Amino acid sequence: YQPAPLSEKTLPDTFVVQISVLYKVPVIYSIVSGDEKGYFIIDSSTGIIRTRKNLKLEDFPVIFNVQATDSSDANIFNHVSVTVEVIDVNDFPPVFPSSLVEERLEENLPPTQIVQLKAQDNDTGRNGFLTYGILSGDRLKFRIEEATGILYSTASFDYEEEPREYQVVIYAEDDGIPEKKKGYCTVVIKIID
Repeated sequence: YQPAPLSEKTLPDTFVVQISVLYKVPVIYSIVSGDEKGYFIIDSSTGIIRTRKNLKLEDFPVIFNVQATDSSDANIFNHVSVTVEVIDVNDFPPVFPSSLVEERLEENLPPTQIVQLKAQDNDTGRNGFLTYGILSGDRLKFRIEEATGILYSTASFDYEEEPREYQVVIYAEDDGIPEKKKGYCTVVIKIID
């Protein structure tokens, strides 16, 4: 049996899986090995397995054995293995050190790197893996490198022409489970003479 993965936030007494056998007389179900930390409990007559306590991510996956025993003859039994995985919940959104960044950009420069934005995410694994993008702003004049968070100009600017200031809203998005989370930062770019 390999039930759907449980969240690390799963509460005690949550249904995990039901074990069932095809047999002519009632059987007694029991967990016989593999659940040394006592995370699971099984109903001896229905075969329903539930969580017994809060789950610790670092202890999983847990692979345990369930035995079904003939209710009238203890010498007749069979085993099955149950593998339970726990997934790390996406607890934290990405956070930029500052929600507003001001940068100066000289006029008449060829396309150039303006600033590298770096967000922090206190999750581990894919929940903390960040990609960057532009939420709003002039996408014809600015681009961001998805993997590095480096903001570039894609055009040359003339100080004598309007506007002399641009606002680009950048987001950092994690690759979280069950849902992705975003953090935001506004970059104000001032064109200088």
